[in-house]
Amino acid sequence: MSESKLVAYEVINRIAWVKFNRPEKRNCMSPALNAQMMDVLCELEFRDDVGVLVLSGEGDAWSAGMDLKEYFRETEAKGHGAVRAAQRMAYGWWERLRWYQKPTIAMVNGWCFGGGYGPLYACDLAIAAETATFGLSEINWGILPGGGATKVITDLVPMRDAMYHAMTGENIDGRKASEWRLVNEAVPLSQLRERVTEIANVLLKKNPVALKATKDVVRRVRDMTYDSAEDYLIRAQEAANSYDNDGRKEGLKQFIDDKTYKPGLNSYDVEKK
Repeated sequence: MSESKLVAYEVINRIAWVKFNRPEKRNCMSPALNAQMMDVLCELEFRDDVGVLVLSGEGDAWSAGMDLKEYFRETEAKGHGAVRAAQRMAYGWWERLRWYQKPTIAMVNGWCFGGGYGPLYACDLAIAAETATFGLSEINWGILPGGGATKVITDLVPMRDAMYHAMTGENIDGRKASEWRLVNEAVPLSQLRERVTEIANVLLKKNPVALKATKDVVRRVRDMTYDSAEDYLIRAQEAANSYDNDGRKEGLKQFIDDKTYKPGLNSYDVEKK
């Protein structure tokens, strides 16, 4: 286990388990936590012994969002420059996570509020405990859901649900979050780590170059017309092939020549050369 004051992680069987580590504050994000999270992401991104990154929270929370005292009040007291610096650090590690080299999974074990929607959206997949609590409480203390939170819900959730969620400030549980597609699925808390491990192990069997390319194109094409996306995807595939054409050829060989796997049912053996 490698641990700092505000972020902790351990690597087990090529899965990096990264945790917000402020359980006494429900893992709300302060400028110091954001800086440490960026350091941890940078440290793990290109390690050979890491194939998947899981982001979770210590204690009974995933993240209760931004620290109202440290991120807002104390930072604002230092002036506009300090506010912008704090925003750059927070939004910076969320962006790093969105385009991360390795597949990422949000393992939402408890409270997920406001600013927590930023890293939730940044992760490629999200699995929640059925008892996890999601909320946009900004309206309750007089601001709009900023910092990307409104974009998150309008990207992931139907408009009527997004509007209700943002305007009422009412919380939803993991089951409802799954129904709205804010997360992929919800499972009992006792089964959460097991389910996330299962998904991570599926990802570990895939070609890592293809996984990175797939992550990127899914995010990119959302804002494109069909014709633009088609053109982009052709070139993205060519770029991926130029970077790892041997992997592609090995997959084709195992299917066509060796007949050792079927693409629609499982993955080719990425360890076989």
